[in-house]
Amino acid sequence: MFIKDIFSGKKPVLSFEVFPPKQDSNTEAVESAVRKLSKFPIDYMSVTYGAGGSNSKNTARIASYLKNNLSVPALAHLTCVANTKEDIADRLTEYKELGIKNILALRGDKPQGYEGELFPGYKHACELTETIKNFGGFCVGGACYPECHPDSPNIDTDIENLKIKVEAGADFLVTQMFFDNNAFYNFHDKLVKKGINVPVTAGIMPLTSAGQIQRMAILSGGASMPAKFMRMFSKYQDNPEALRQAGIAYAVDQIIELVSNDIDGIHLYTMNKPETAEKIVTVINSLF
Repeated sequence: MFIKDIFSGKKPVLSFEVFPPKQDSNTEAVESAVRKLSKFPIDYMSVTYGAGGSNSKNTARIASYLKNNLSVPALAHLTCVANTKEDIADRLTEYKELGIKNILALRGDKPQGYEGELFPGYKHACELTETIKNFGGFCVGGACYPECHPDSPNIDTDIENLKIKVEAGADFLVTQMFFDNNAFYNFHDKLVKKGINVPVTAGIMPLTSAGQIQRMAILSGGASMPAKFMRMFSKYQDNPEALRQAGIAYAVDQIIELVSNDIDGIHLYTMNKPETAEKIVTVINSLF
C-alpha cells in the first residue's frame, strides 16, 4: 500500500520509526521489538538508513520483515550521502524486488570518520526524490524541519527548498522531532501560504533520560526546548524513573494537543522501545 493512500483515507495517521541493527547478530532483537510494535494500531512503520548506508542491507531486511511477515506498510529510508547513482539504483531495485513500496528520500548527514566523497551521486534530497519517482513504483516521502534545517540560512529559504522537493515528487512530509507545538503550527502555516499542500506528519520523540535529552538537543537540528520542558527536566533530572514518566507524559500532551488541532498525522520516534510506545499509545489510542 502507498502511504499517500493512507493519508487520503483517514486522519490522523499514526506511524512509528525504528532503526535496523548495526550488526547482523542483533537482527533478532530488532525483529522482536518490531513484532511488539506492530501489534499497536499503527498505519505504517519507517526504518532508518545507517550513516552512509553502513547497514543498508538491514534497512531492507527489517522493512521487508514488516511488509512481508507482519503485513505492516513499511517506509524504507534512503540517503544521498556516500551513495553513487549506481548504488541508489541498486537499492531501488532491491526494495522493489522485496515489495517495498514507500521510501523516505533524505540527503543524510556525514558519517562519523567518513573520508570518502560525501555526495558522489546526488547532492540534494530533491534530486533523489525525482530519481525515485522516475524509477517508478514508489510513493516518496520527504523530511522537513519545523524550526529550519541547520544548513539553511533562514526558514523562508528552507521552505523554498522544501517546495522544490515537493514539486520533484514528494507525496508527504515527515517532520524532524520538535518539542514546541507552536513551532509546528507556525511552520505549517508557512507551508500553506507557499502552496505546499501535501500531508505533513509531526515527528514526536519521547525523551525519557537525562543523557537522551542532552544528545537530542544536539542531534535534533536546533529544536528549541520550551520553558515547560526545561522545568520538567530540571525538576526530575536526578530521578531517572520520574524523568522517564514525565518525558512520556510530555509527549502524550504534545500529541493530544496536535491531534485536537486537526493535523495529518503523528510519527513517533520509538528508539526501538516497545514499552515506551505502549505507554503512549494506551493513552492516545482513542484519538486515532
